[in-house]
Amino acid sequence: MSAAHYTIAVRSMCEFTAKEGDLDLRFTPSPSAQEGIAGHKLVSTRRHDGYESEVTLCGRFRHLQVRGRADGYDPVANRLEEIKTFRGDLGRQPANHRQLHWAQAKIYGWLLCETRALKQLTVALVYFDIASQEETVFCTMFSAAELEAFFALQCGRFLDWAQQEVAHRAQRNAALVTLPFAHPDFRAGQRTLAEAVYRAGAGSRCLMVQAPTGIGKTIGTIFPALKAMPARSHDKLFFLTAKTSGRQVALDTLRLIRQSAPVLPLRVIEIVAKEQACEHPGKACHGDACPLARGFYDRLPAARAAALAIYETAETTLPTLLPGPDAIRTTARAHQVCPYYLTQELVRWADVVVADYNYYFDLAAMLHGLTLANDWRVNVLVDEAHNLLERGRSMYSATLEQSAMRAAQTTAPALLRAPLAALARRWEQLLAEAHAAHAPENHASESYTVLAAIPAHFRNALQGVLAAMGEFLAENPAGDQPDLLRFYFDALHFARLAESFAAHSVFDLSRSPMADGSTLCIRNIVPGPFLKPRFVTARSATLFSATLSPQHFYRDTLGLPENAVWTEVPSPFVAQQLAVRIVDRISTRYTDRAKSLLPIVELMATQFAAQPGNYLAFFSSYSYLQQVSALFAERYPHIAIWQQSPRMDTAAQAMFLNRFVPAGTGIGFAVLGGAFAEGIDLPGQRLIGAFIATLGLPQLNPVNEQVRKSMQHAFAAGYDYTYLYPGIRKVVQAAGRVIRTEADRGVVYLIDDRFATRPVLALLPSWWEAIPEVIPNIRPAMP
Repeated sequence: MSAAHYTIAVRSMCEFTAKEGDLDLRFTPSPSAQEGIAGHKLVSTRRHDGYESEVTLCGRFRHLQVRGRADGYDPVANRLEEIKTFRGDLGRQPANHRQLHWAQAKIYGWLLCETRALKQLTVALVYFDIASQEETVFCTMFSAAELEAFFALQCGRFLDWAQQEVAHRAQRNAALVTLPFAHPDFRAGQRTLAEAVYRAGAGSRCLMVQAPTGIGKTIGTIFPALKAMPARSHDKLFFLTAKTSGRQVALDTLRLIRQSAPVLPLRVIEIVAKEQACEHPGKACHGDACPLARGFYDRLPAARAAALAIYETAETTLPTLLPGPDAIRTTARAHQVCPYYLTQELVRWADVVVADYNYYFDLAAMLHGLTLANDWRVNVLVDEAHNLLERGRSMYSATLEQSAMRAAQTTAPALLRAPLAALARRWEQLLAEAHAAHAPENHASESYTVLAAIPAHFRNALQGVLAAMGEFLAENPAGDQPDLLRFYFDALHFARLAESFAAHSVFDLSRSPMADGSTLCIRNIVPGPFLKPRFVTARSATLFSATLSPQHFYRDTLGLPENAVWTEVPSPFVAQQLAVRIVDRISTRYTDRAKSLLPIVELMATQFAAQPGNYLAFFSSYSYLQQVSALFAERYPHIAIWQQSPRMDTAAQAMFLNRFVPAGTGIGFAVLGGAFAEGIDLPGQRLIGAFIATLGLPQLNPVNEQVRKSMQHAFAAGYDYTYLYPGIRKVVQAAGRVIRTEADRGVVYLIDDRFATRPVLALLPSWWEAIPEVIPNIRPAMP
């Protein structure tokens, strides 16, 4: 896009100009992406040899350029085809869906007529039933003049908006070129970070940045990414986070940037979970159930214009205002549309999108899908990128519970009983095969077994269930059987991941004495093969964290491009700011924990007596935490303590953190790797020290041992990739809570003899000077 023209995809323009009526998201099973591709190919193979598939087309209306690919063209019959795959009764298709399909087909029709100088053309909608593999075809003959008039009508509807967008983009880019840094100067290390991010954005590269906590990584990445947008004509900046707190920091930073540049026209959208945005919880997303879905597309244009007008107001009168979910919700209420789906629509016209990882990296991620569909040039910033490994694994893993299948059988209608019974038999066969595989050399057990592959008999039975359920739910779209729907969704996800099952994942079976039956899991170990296409789609991507080393560990597991650049930002902190004490005469191994309790309590009490203030104490589990805190409270009741508890909500977490006041004294007990071990900011006297009584190594269990075996096979570093690197990363993150600014001073105790070993010392930050600490003599409790 430039000041002279605006480019848009056919589908995107039609969704803007030709959608009307209700928002209708009643569950009706739709073909998977693989089924859709296969359906299109099958339809094409039924045509004669001269049939053309995937015809690239492009045309212009004044300064609007429209492009796309038509599904097929038969030059003998002079027929253009728009192919749509579906399941169930085509008669149930909403009228506004059919209207949208016709609009797309007719636009392609004119582009073809213009390209090939055709005077008339037959335009066909071909609906392909995935189940029956039958085609239903709707044909209409149009003259080129009729198609041109329709094209002009749709382009005319979009043109005013396009002109507005061209003007917005020009103003945005001009303002970004002269955008000043929001602070008087960069912090130490921050300029190095910003320069690396700018070069990656301007050079369309993938960048890995390890930068210490406390230097201001959020503004140090957002500011240069914004500055790089004009240079590479980036359409959007995606700031992706693992936690809600990360989104808030990003939004606060963007407010600060807007305050420093009042003339900057920057549209920022935060995507919140549907549950948070929903105005009518419990109501289905269709016009018969929810008033905000009824006539949604009829009211959308006015709501969209009003929402974007908020940004125009912010630009001229309130430079600190950054319209958030509340402002979008207010606009949605005023226009009686769904705020969640209004937000999704606004993503198309936003400059910056702040969202969770899953909106770009998940299997069916909305932001990634929109980027592909619209050919957006995006720059992706991945906050606290060390979290992407575990999050990626969870995105590309799937489980099936035997108890859920049995519950589905209980409520299933007659036509589903036979396929579910067949699946139940195959499940039992699979259990028998797993039992037969139980042998010491297979490292299998009665409770956990890894199988080499997903048996074909089980996959076929599962596909049979999905086909039958798909047909049933297509005819009964209300889906008022929760057990059936739950199993269907789980099975669908499982089957889709089964299609891509390979060495990056394992197939395992678990049995628990407490559970009703067994659990099957496609357990992703290395998410890189799934994440790599997401990085390829982005024009530029920056992954940043205080703990992104060893770099080869993250390159290998996250699937980063071969030419990804690595940068480590020198710490602005010096060893004199942080006293790092290694307590190497205590073992925190599970078998030694009972003996460790009293020495740890006395160590903490001695440090507190020498320097009263606020401390955090981290332990490997809630059980260990509770044992130490109970003994500490018994021996030192005059010292205030507070504890993290399982499943703390946002309010409880805030109460925990609010105990760390500048003039306060006490010790907060927390779990390493939990909510208080990273992503929190307690500068100055709010926190002066930390005790870390664990290496943070993942638990030794059959699942982690299988991960170790897979990592050893893939990278010849099973123990390091599974236990050591993830564990020490959590330790360094927790210790990073102590020093947040160049004025901070503090102490960190690393409590375990293994901290003194060479492999562990090599993974600690280079600016630390860790020295052994003599364990104090055990003495009576202080009065």
